[in-house]
Parts: sequence; structure tokens; C-alpha cells
Amino acid sequence: MLANLASLYPRHLDTVRGHADQALALAPFEHLLIGAGSPPGKFLDDQDYPFIANPHFKHWLPLTDAPGSWIVHTPGTKPRLIFVQPRDYWHVVPQAPHGYWVEHFDIVIVRSAAEAVAQLPKGRSAVLAPAGAASDGVTANPPQAVLDCLHWYRSCKTPYELALMREANRIGARAHRAAEAAFRAGESEFGIHLAYLAAARQIDAELPYASIVGLNQHGAVLHYTHFDRLPPTAHRSLLIDAGASCAGYASDITRTYAGAGAGEFQALIDSMDAAQQGFVAKVRAGQSYPELHVHAHHVIAGVLREHGLIRMSAEGAVESGVTSTFFPHGLGHPIGLQVHDVAGFQQSERGGSIPRPAGHPYLRMTRVLEAGMVVTIEPGLYFIDMLLQDLRDGPFNSEIDWTKVDHFRQYGGIRIEDDVACTDGAPENLTRDAFAQHG
Repeated sequence: MLANLASLYPRHLDTVRGHADQALALAPFEHLLIGAGSPPGKFLDDQDYPFIANPHFKHWLPLTDAPGSWIVHTPGTKPRLIFVQPRDYWHVVPQAPHGYWVEHFDIVIVRSAAEAVAQLPKGRSAVLAPAGAASDGVTANPPQAVLDCLHWYRSCKTPYELALMREANRIGARAHRAAEAAFRAGESEFGIHLAYLAAARQIDAELPYASIVGLNQHGAVLHYTHFDRLPPTAHRSLLIDAGASCAGYASDITRTYAGAGAGEFQALIDSMDAAQQGFVAKVRAGQSYPELHVHAHHVIAGVLREHGLIRMSAEGAVESGVTSTFFPHGLGHPIGLQVHDVAGFQQSERGGSIPRPAGHPYLRMTRVLEAGMVVTIEPGLYFIDMLLQDLRDGPFNSEIDWTKVDHFRQYGGIRIEDDVACTDGAPENLTRDAFAQHG
């Protein structure tokens, strides 16, 4: 499935180099130095946390396990990779670089992070590296103008990046199918998570974020990561938000399932699924993401009315803030090398910030969509006790059918999330395409 990477990578690298040249010219700088970083140490311990490579480093090449290594970009010359391959019998030593991309770099192999630093050029450099690089004698100095430029252009993915994100979605969809089967078989949250990991063939540290696996009422906790070890007495519902990684690129997928005999909850899921696909269809160049988010509130208000949860008009439910009780987060976010990718609020390549619309403090993107962007579309409808109590105590108490709301509390909530690429025409739903391939 990834056989075409060798043909896609050269143009990707040319694009990345061109944007780097543009960013360096702003200061100007002679070199761009990108450190992969090193794993942070645990407090009062001689062990490290799992290593996560600097996303700027992964943007240039598909190396996710190269602690202490550096990329050196000097405009007009072939980029260099200073690769740390230590002499070490305590740990697995990273393999020497190999694959479709190595011919595009001058590669120097050294034995320590200090040796890597000694190989760095001495001229005026923009240094993009995690804070830990300072201990190796290099001080990160990411100039804001350089970061703004690089982040802005990173928002639009190259065909190479899209190929990796399609694969991340294929892995995630396969694992979601296994998680649903584990739910149907009566597994615990922990057991469902283990089924997910086995099908993804990735360990927790390799996933792009901590999986959310919530049975029944736990689906009302937006970032539920507790993993009960024992199954509940009844499997009424499952909300699973879990992704996968491919060469440093993320997928972010959420599905909600109703248990046996939960027909009314399944009907609510079906309405939310139809609404979500309507939002996906609007992921087109020129679409304001905040306007799409507000539109989602109006549609979800209609779902609440359709299922008899509210008595007020859809317009009134949005204007009064009632929909925010049931849909308290944003519609989605940019995704790519990071789950919540950069530049979601940025005004232009020169920086600036586009504010969120009033009354929507948790929206993670305010830009206008462009071809090449990939965003998540993840509307939700939840029954969160704390927020419901605020609604009970407020002026719109009588507009709510509390008997129905209390009935649905046992299911927790619904979230349906796809990763969607904006194109010059119809959107490409990376997630739905991946599920179609996994039957």
C-alpha cells in the first residue's frame, strides 16, 4: 500500500526545503538546525519516558527513533543527517538509516549526542529543537517568524504526507474493528484496549495519543483514559477514541456503538452519524472552519429536537447556549505530524491569530480551509452530569425533557470522528475509506 513512497518523497522534500529557505530568508539565517530531541528522564529515577521525535524533524524524513540526531539544512546544498548510533549493550541500537529516502541526504553516523553537536555548522543558525538539546551544548532559538512560516505551510499536506496519513487511518480502522468485536464479546475497557493494540500492532507508546475507551456512562468523560479491568454488568454503549501512527503521522478516529437492546440510543447514534457526514461534505476550499462549527451546533440542536430531548427551537437552543451543554467541545482540529497540528489559529505565514467565535472557547481551529489541509470532524452529543446540573439550575430548565435526558445518561454520550482531507473538489474522507477496506 505504501509502495509509491519512493516516487512521492522527492517532491515532498523539495517542498519542505523550499519552505525552509523562505523561512530562513526572513532573518536571515545561514542554516536551519533541527534536533530530533532526546527522551526526558523520569524524576528521581534512572529511567526515561518514551522518546517522541520533534515533529519538525519527522517532517523531513521518516525517522521516529533517532534520539540525539540532527538535520542540517543550508540553502542550495544537499541536507545533512547527523545520525546517532551509540555503542550500547543495554538497549537496542537504532538501525543505520536505510530506505527510499537516504539517497537525498548526506549522512554522517556518530556515536553520541555530543559528537552529533560537534558536527553542526558554526554560522548563524535557526535552531529548532526540544529544550533537552540545550544540555548537549546547543541552545534552541526558534525565532517566531521562522516558526510561523514553517507552521503555516505545514498545514497543507504533500501527496507523500497524505499517503502516510491514509495508512495511519487504515491501521486505525483495522484496530477499531477489533475493538468493536471485543465490546460485542463483553470485554472490559482494558480488554477492549488490548484488542485494539493487538490489531494495530502498535504499543501504547507508538500510538499518537492515549486511547479513550469508555463503556456506558464513561462515554460522558471527554478524555476518559482510566481502563476499568472488570467488565460492567451490562454493555450498553462504547465510545472509543483511538488512533494509530505511520512514520510519525497520526490518525484520530472515534466511534460510538450501542449494545444489544439499546435501540433508542442506536437511533440517536444514527442521527449523529448522518449529521457528521453532512459536516464532512462541507470540508471544501474556502469554507470557514468556525462557521462550520457553528453550523454543527444548529444541526445538533435539530437532532436534540428530533429525539425529544429539547422543546425549544434549534435557533433558540444555539443562541441560548443550550447546545453547548450537549456539545461542549470544538468540531475538530488540524491533524498531521501532531494530533492537534500546528497553525490552527494562524492568520498568515507571518503569524497573527484568528480569534474563536464568542461562546465557543474550545474550538481548536479558526482558519479558512485550503486544499491540502487535513482536519478532523468530530461532533459530539453527551450527557455530562456537571453540565446537565448547570442547565437544570438555569433559565431554560422547562425547555428540556428531563425524563428522556435522565434515561440517556446511562449511555454516556456519542462522538463520531473522521480525518478528512480538503481537496480542490470533493473532500477525501481518509477514515471512512479505511473502514471500507476493512469491511
